[in-house]
Amino acid sequence: MIKEGGIINKIVLKLQRDFKDVADLKIKEMKVSTFKSIYVVYIETICSSDKINDYILKGLHNYHKSSDLNTNLPGANTVRIEIYDKIEFYLTNGFAVIISGNEVIAIEVKGDLSRSISNSIREPSLFGPEDSFNENYQTNLGLIKRRIKSNTLKTKEIIIGRKTKTNISINYLDDVANLDLVNDVMDKLNNIDVDGVIDVGTIINYLEGENKTIFPTIKRTERPDLVVTSLLEGKIAILTDTSPFALILPTFLVDFINPVSDNYEKSINVGFIKILRELCFLFSIIVPGFFVAIMNYNQETIPSSLLINFSTQSSGVPFPSIIEVIMLLIICDILRESDLRFPSSFGSAISILGALIIGEAAVNAGLVSPIAIIVASFTFITSLIFNDLEINNALRFYRYLFLFFAAFFGLYGIFLSLMIFLIHVISIHSLNSPYFAPIAPFNKDYFYKTVLKKQDKKNTKRSDLTTNKNFTRGRFE
Repeated sequence: MIKEGGIINKIVLKLQRDFKDVADLKIKEMKVSTFKSIYVVYIETICSSDKINDYILKGLHNYHKSSDLNTNLPGANTVRIEIYDKIEFYLTNGFAVIISGNEVIAIEVKGDLSRSISNSIREPSLFGPEDSFNENYQTNLGLIKRRIKSNTLKTKEIIIGRKTKTNISINYLDDVANLDLVNDVMDKLNNIDVDGVIDVGTIINYLEGENKTIFPTIKRTERPDLVVTSLLEGKIAILTDTSPFALILPTFLVDFINPVSDNYEKSINVGFIKILRELCFLFSIIVPGFFVAIMNYNQETIPSSLLINFSTQSSGVPFPSIIEVIMLLIICDILRESDLRFPSSFGSAISILGALIIGEAAVNAGLVSPIAIIVASFTFITSLIFNDLEINNALRFYRYLFLFFAAFFGLYGIFLSLMIFLIHVISIHSLNSPYFAPIAPFNKDYFYKTVLKKQDKKNTKRSDLTTNKNFTRGRFE
């Protein structure tokens, strides 16, 4: 039991009770006079012993009874605590608490528990910056502010999680962003009441509300340059402590198809790549269903010589074309999943081994035809262009939808599936913004930023999809 001048220090005693069986809580007593002690309380595993020694212990050696604690503590972030309930918050966030009688002061002494800034792994870029976020909230915020040197970059912080008490920030440009959307996001975050927030992905479902679409409506990225580009357009970015990703909203379907690295290349070159990428998006959905439709129902749509070749190749296969394609697509999905889950040093080898051996063995065994392997491989390759896992999940869903409709209705089923796809995508909204924009509804400014790329010298307007003020870049209206 800790006493001070024969009197029990009630604050220290209560901390001992509240943190019972917490082995890394340290309480260090320092005598400053015959009848007075100062207590330094900290959690050893999240604090830096060097900072505690430099910022606190050395300063307290010069402390006298009449001195103010603040004058002897050189730490950059010092907070005077008036309410006992706040002590737990500061202790669990890397602060050391100094207790002198009824006076309580917290000083930041966080240890370096985060990894260094590394290259972007999931969103690689041939040109442009290669740094990426890590699990340190302050580092991530610094990577953004390193690029935007303006006092109009605002950061609103909120604590979410009964147990984790995770620090979450909403970042936006005050002179560009739509403040109604900012307030809407703040209201949704304030209504989250959960035990813990471990990653930024935990809050996505709360922000999306009742949006039950398979398509992602909030962009998750590890690239600071993409966040900055989005902020300059008037979008909102959300950072979460302990997460190496940021959320960007509102987000549109074209944002998942066209990466930010397109901004660093010539418009004449990027234009062709963008069109090719958008065609691959359609091919990855339609091609398997189209193959099944022409093989089962609409043979008249292809030349007779080609149809004879297809029939010859499939003559020894005991399964109908839809079974062939489904088997091959499932195998491709399994190989892709193994690539994602296995360590990088093994993943590619497994995929190559599986594709070569399984494909060749299946043809030799007469289980599938060579043309079915070509169709499945082409579909798989076109989907690999998109590195966002959620987009690939959405493509997979609609790929099978087109396939089954084509198996029952032929090319007419392809048309019905396309209508279902368009109606669904057009009905989606991301933070009250139409998800299929800038195509439907058409928006010229955003169209030439995403679907096609306009020359940088002509790209002088912000889109009203993302902001409601300051539409001209480089000057205020």
